[in-house]
Amino acid sequence: MPSSSDASARIADPVDPADAARDSWDAWRAARAASVTAPTGNLALVETRWLPKGTPAEPEAERHGLPPTVRVTSLERADILTGEPEFGLRFWDSESPAIQHFSHIETYAFDPRWVTRATFTPVADDRRIPFEHIRDNGGSRGMIVPGDISLSLDGVDYTLAAFDDDGTLLLVFGDPTNGVSTYGSGRFLYVPRDQSGQERETVVLDFNRAFVPPCGFSAEYNCPLPPPQNRLHLPVEAGEKRPVFSGGPLSGVTK
Repeated sequence: MPSSSDASARIADPVDPADAARDSWDAWRAARAASVTAPTGNLALVETRWLPKGTPAEPEAERHGLPPTVRVTSLERADILTGEPEFGLRFWDSESPAIQHFSHIETYAFDPRWVTRATFTPVADDRRIPFEHIRDNGGSRGMIVPGDISLSLDGVDYTLAAFDDDGTLLLVFGDPTNGVSTYGSGRFLYVPRDQSGQERETVVLDFNRAFVPPCGFSAEYNCPLPPPQNRLHLPVEAGEKRPVFSGGPLSGVTK
């Protein structure tokens, strides 16, 4: 395997460094810090409570008697075995210990060599791929994947699976830095589409914007894990590494 420094120099079809917007990346980093510390940001989530079958979620009723810093929202998912809807509540505290002790998100320096082109090929709307989730004890949930992202890194061809998140592809990927210098369970990356409806689209993967998933900030999330085809052989030394807290890592926050 090539060294990490050699690897980043051999990304296939990198975008011209002149086109890589460092100013935009700096703004993205600032927006990320603001997002995770928001009143309902990743660091604010202190509890996810799944309700007994048939019990409706009533956030306002649960809000009674709680401190003014706490918000309650509802969520829904499909039962992993039956597919039937499950309802739950999330409790957010704008003064959670994680927010109070948060310092910054450790991040690699911007490197234009990790901005690369790929090809997105749409597929049938009903295709599902199993994604294991961090809190499902090895179980998997079928998620709709609207197409394949094809690219070559250091001579290795990949066909990556990304699911749709309000019109933007969300790629869950792993690489050899996980558990060493980056979050152990993998990282996320948004891949914008032009929605042209063409048979094949050129997309840009900017690994400088790879980010720690929500479960890296709160153990109350149930994040999807990278499927086998999304595990890269190269150390991706770009993007976010881990959240940093004053006084060291907080229990239940980061891995």
